[in-house]
Amino acid sequence: MYKTILSDVHHHVLTITLNRPAQLNAFTEQMLAELTEALKSAAKNDEVRAIVITGAGRAFCSGQDLDSVHIGADYGSIVRNQYNPMIQQLSNLEKPVIAAVNGVAAGAGFSLALACDFRIVSEKASFLAAFIHVGLVPDTGLLYHLPRIVGHAKALELAILGEKLSAVKALELGIATKLFTEANWEEEAARFAENIAKMPTKAIGLIKRYTVQSWEESLYEMLEKEAYAQRIAGRTEDHREGIAAFLEKRKACFQGK
Repeated sequence: MYKTILSDVHHHVLTITLNRPAQLNAFTEQMLAELTEALKSAAKNDEVRAIVITGAGRAFCSGQDLDSVHIGADYGSIVRNQYNPMIQQLSNLEKPVIAAVNGVAAGAGFSLALACDFRIVSEKASFLAAFIHVGLVPDTGLLYHLPRIVGHAKALELAILGEKLSAVKALELGIATKLFTEANWEEEAARFAENIAKMPTKAIGLIKRYTVQSWEESLYEMLEKEAYAQRIAGRTEDHREGIAAFLEKRKACFQGK
C-alpha cells in the first residue's frame, strides 16, 4: 500500500516506520502524504489504541529531502500543502502517539518528534533544529511545540544557535520522556508503547484535547471543559471497569471503550 513508510499493528499498537534509510528517512512529498494518510486511518481504526512513529536504519528523520526541491522553490507552499496537513492530522488524533527516536531527528524530523505526545529515545538519538544552517526558519510546528516543552528562552536558543542535543541532554530538558540503552532499545520501546495501549484510550483522548485547549482558555472556561470531559469519561466502559477493578482489588483490564 505504502512505498515510503511501513505500517504494522501488533497488540493494539500501530507502528509507522519512515522507510527511506539510505536518505536518513528524509521527507518527500510522497512520504508526507503517506504518513498523513496512515494517521488518518489510525484515527478510524478501533483496533489501534496507540501509535508509534519511528525510522528505519540509523536515523529517525533528517528533515526535508533537499534533493527533491529546486532552488527558488516556494517553501511556504510546500509547508502549507505537505507538512501542515500531517501535523494537523497528528494534532487531531485522540489516541496516544509516541515518537520512538532511534537516531538523528533533524529539521522537520525534530518538529515531528515534538508534535508527538511522548518521545522515547535510544542512547544514539539526537535532536537538531537544522533550519538556521540553511538560512531558513523552523516550521512544521516546531515554534509552537518547542517553547511549550522547554520554555521561551531555551526554545530561542535551540532554534537560533542550531546546536545538536544529545539523548541525555534531551532527557534533561524534558524533550525526551524515557531514555533506553541501545542494547534494550527495541524491547523497551515495544513495552512502553504496549503499556500505553492498555490504558483507557478515550480518557487519554480527552486529556489530549483539553490540554491543548488550555493554552487559549481562562481558568473558568477550563473548569467547565474539565467537567464536560469528566461527564463523557464517566460513561465509558473503561471507567466502569476501573471502578470494578478497584472494588475487587485487581488490575483493571481496559478495552479502549
